[in-house]
Amino acid sequence: MLYLLQKYEKSMVYRLIFAVDVLLLISICSWGFYNIKYQRQKSMEYAVAGADRLTKTIKLGTHYAMMLNSRDEITQIINNIGKQEEVVNLRIYNKDGQIKFSNRDSEVDQTTNIKDEACYICHSTDPPAASLDLQDRTRVVKSDEGELRLGIISPIYNEPGCAAECHVHPKDKKVLGALDVVMSLKGTDLEIFRFEKAVVGLGILIFAVTSLIIYHFISRFVRGPIEAMIDGTRRLSQGDYSTRLRVEREDEIGALADSINRMGKKIGEKQIELNRQRDEYQHLFELVPCIITVQDKNYKLIRYNREFAEKFAPKPGDYCYCAYKGRTEKCVECPVERTFVDGLSHYSEEKGIGKDGEETHWFVRTSPLRDDSGEIVAAMEMSIDITRRKQLEEKLENSEKKYYAIFNNIPNPVFVLDFDSLDILDCNESVKSVYGYRKEEIINRSFLDFFPNDDKAVYQKQIKAVPIFNQARHIAKNGKSLFVTMRLSPSEYPGKKVLLVTTSDITKRLEAEQQLIQASKMATLGEMATGVAHELNQPLSVIKTASNFFMKKIKKKEPIKDKILYTMAEEMDAHVDRATKIISHMRQFGRKSDLVLEKTQVNKVLKSAFEIFSQQLKVRGIQVDWNIDEKLPEILADSSRLEQVFINLLINARDAIEERWEHVEYTPGDRKIVLTTNSDGATVCVKVADTGNGIPPDKIDKIFEPFFTTKKVGKGTGLGLSISYGIVKECDGDIRVENVEGAGACFILTFPADERTD
Repeated sequence: MLYLLQKYEKSMVYRLIFAVDVLLLISICSWGFYNIKYQRQKSMEYAVAGADRLTKTIKLGTHYAMMLNSRDEITQIINNIGKQEEVVNLRIYNKDGQIKFSNRDSEVDQTTNIKDEACYICHSTDPPAASLDLQDRTRVVKSDEGELRLGIISPIYNEPGCAAECHVHPKDKKVLGALDVVMSLKGTDLEIFRFEKAVVGLGILIFAVTSLIIYHFISRFVRGPIEAMIDGTRRLSQGDYSTRLRVEREDEIGALADSINRMGKKIGEKQIELNRQRDEYQHLFELVPCIITVQDKNYKLIRYNREFAEKFAPKPGDYCYCAYKGRTEKCVECPVERTFVDGLSHYSEEKGIGKDGEETHWFVRTSPLRDDSGEIVAAMEMSIDITRRKQLEEKLENSEKKYYAIFNNIPNPVFVLDFDSLDILDCNESVKSVYGYRKEEIINRSFLDFFPNDDKAVYQKQIKAVPIFNQARHIAKNGKSLFVTMRLSPSEYPGKKVLLVTTSDITKRLEAEQQLIQASKMATLGEMATGVAHELNQPLSVIKTASNFFMKKIKKKEPIKDKILYTMAEEMDAHVDRATKIISHMRQFGRKSDLVLEKTQVNKVLKSAFEIFSQQLKVRGIQVDWNIDEKLPEILADSSRLEQVFINLLINARDAIEERWEHVEYTPGDRKIVLTTNSDGATVCVKVADTGNGIPPDKIDKIFEPFFTTKKVGKGTGLGLSISYGIVKECDGDIRVENVEGAGACFILTFPADERTD
């Protein structure tokens, strides 16, 4: 028990054993107490019953002697009975309390106090009680030696026989005296002591055996599994989640062990996940591409990530304002301070000096960190380095300034148009010098307002699809017409799609080109003069011959037959028409005209150009071969200007042939021009080939440049091919030249076929 008591404060098992033992001890003690009490009561009742029987026996034994008043016999009976070992005193009292008989002769005739125990039983009331229960007549007293004694006093009643004349007792007396028997309870006490000893011994034995059984049971079925579970949970608490409790039982402890095993497995799985998440969060914390610090209420750095360490190189115990900005005191406007005050997140933009000595900018957001009670114990400061963005913003600002400087100083007008509505969103300063409008006058106006009313619908449809417009006509503020080249490109303009339109004023250039074209025409007319003379000589010769014939006939007064007269008149009329046509053609060719693109048949224009030179080429012995596709599709071109191109090419071919074969003998077919037209359906191709000297390879790239010529000095202006190139381009065509080996040069013109239907 002492060992259990020492373990009480430390072990639940021992406390359980102790509690069970205490309960068992109380139970055994209670059982023993009530058993001994019951046995004592039964022994006393037995002793009282024996004493009562003895009293009755004495009364019966002495009854006859008393009836005869034989004192000696009574004395003898009392003495004989008083010799029994358990009998201590036998007394017979009279009604006055005098001992009339006793087993002790020395007590005879002694008078006792009426208040003594033996007498007081009856004399406690007045008058004295005549009859009492056995329990009331019984008393237990202790002797001077400490021995318990049982006393029973029994009344001796007056019987009818006792009231006879021979007796002295009157008839009205009910109680004549009392018989007092005092017996020793030594034997009873010894028996009770032995019983108590046996009960106590049995209780101790039962307690000991039961305690051992309980200890063994609890140790085996409770303490062992509990210690195993304690050891297992201790290992679980130390992080050993592979621990498994081997408690092979199906009771509550087995269920508890199984639950602990499952709990350990779940905790292990959760711990693995937590460790993974912790490592992941730690990895993120360390490698996240932003600056993170944790600060206490004194703004001291508690923790920070690698980005911060690499950016600012803090020292242990640094304060945030020192690490970030090299300050010695808190910043005036501190988002961390505001977070500690109101518990909310705050934002700010800060700048400082990094460890590399360069100015650093960062964007800050703070967040409170609270303990379990909700009190703010720290603040997390997350910062994004925006140094690069700041530098880019500065560069962008400078770039924008440069852009606007360039934009406003571009010599050509530049417009920014809304892609959908074509409203003018912005423009540069050159608009005023070209169009006469101030910037604020045209912002938010439609770009189509610059076009004549007849052209608005056409340009509105094409302006988003065509990247360039040549010779578009605009109206300036003063109402004057401008011819411009428009270049358009889609772009982005603060959040919306726009069109960038650059216009080039080509009005003066067109005027100069017209003058050059006209000059070229005049030069071409000069070249054509010889051919025209040849063309006119034939009709004039016919007219001259016919007129001479008429004059001779008239002088001779000879009649002219009607048929001859009609034939000669018809021939003269035809040649007059031919001469008129040649003169009209030259007048039309030499007239100044604007470019008008219309459906044109290439073969017709080519034949018209050839008619002027047909006689001239024939006189010079130049053969012309025609390879004409009569089913050519029409093209969009200015027929007058296209004829000028073909005339220039024919003149160049004529001059190249004459230059080559001027001092060289030739045979028929050596001096030849080949005119070819064909089409693949999408394009129309015209080729003008000659048998001249060709073009030197080092000069072929310059052949279309203005004022460049390969002819001898005084024989060419250098404008023919340049102007021809411009005319072909205006008709959306292309012109190039190739040298044909051993056969001179070949000019190739291609035009897109007109697919429109009227």
